Amino acid sequence: MPPLLEARHIRKVFRGGGQLFGGQASETVACDDFSLLIDADNPTFTTIAGESGSGKTTIARMLLGVLDPSAGQVLYRGRDVNELEKEGQRAFRKDVQAIFQDPFEVYNPFYKIDHILTTPIQKFGLAASKAEAYDQIHQALRTVGLRPEETLGRYPHQLSGGQRQRITIARALLLKPKLIIADEPVSMVDASLRATILASLHTLYRDFGISFIYITHDLTTAYQVSENIVILFHGTVAEAGNTERVIKDPQHPYTRELIHSIPVPEPGSGWIEEAVEEKIVDDPDAEEQAQGCRYALRCPQAMDRCAASPPFYRTEGDRAVSCFLYDDKPVLGSGDLDEVFQERDK
Repeated sequence: MPPLLEARHIRKVFRGGGQLFGGQASETVACDDFSLLIDADNPTFTTIAGESGSGKTTIARMLLGVLDPSAGQVLYRGRDVNELEKEGQRAFRKDVQAIFQDPFEVYNPFYKIDHILTTPIQKFGLAASKAEAYDQIHQALRTVGLRPEETLGRYPHQLSGGQRQRITIARALLLKPKLIIADEPVSMVDASLRATILASLHTLYRDFGISFIYITHDLTTAYQVSENIVILFHGTVAEAGNTERVIKDPQHPYTRELIHSIPVPEPGSGWIEEAVEEKIVDDPDAEEQAQGCRYALRCPQAMDRCAASPPFYRTEGDRAVSCFLYDDKPVLGSGDLDEVFQERDK
């Protein structure tokens, strides 16, 4: 049986309009040769992490069918998302749901909160009556920690950012999806609410068997909720594997840079004691245009051979790193992330 969703060697290039002014069109590679597989019968919680501009949101939009890949394919149950007929698109939209970064942008300020919850029930025919619809809505709201009597009948501006975000989670839950792609879902809410929202997501994964692709720049929250993690750098995979192992023992120099930039959780303290040497890059755009390993420009362990693109080395059963420091290890294809992640369950 084909997987629920598969990204097969997807690549996305954005081109500028320099030719309009007599110059050459610029190109930015936002994602390069990314592959990932989500099995419908084996729920997983996978984080895609990296700094701003690493390609996380571009990948999320391609997986949702909102953005077309420049190369490669996104497949839903073995069929190209861009070639689905009406019924296939309907099934895809029901099985694969999204939670976005800004919980206010998904609301129409002229409608009460009820509208965002009743609309999917009506469009997908999920209830035979209005009473049944509101029974489902009440149950979904309680699942994400909201009281229906304090939520329904109000306008978006009358609720906090955390409440609005949890309502979008409840809306996704109404459709009983197989996969939720959550793009920075807690980055715009108060720190006090992040744990509550993350707990709601993990409840859906644990109790309802819903897979998650969690997009974030925050490795702390990734560590809290996910099983697997993919570390991106300028659109390429630097490291992937079991979340706890990657964060506690990072192998790629870029992953170490990310980990050791997290502040120590002690009042008055500075940064994590183990400093990571890093080269200063005067022109950040140079990394995007770099041939070979894009991290080499600021990597303290860069070698001459880094002028070529490093393959993906399997350093352990559930770990893989794109770095020549591990050239004594077996080489994997970029599409073998699912094999690395599955190794954890053996």
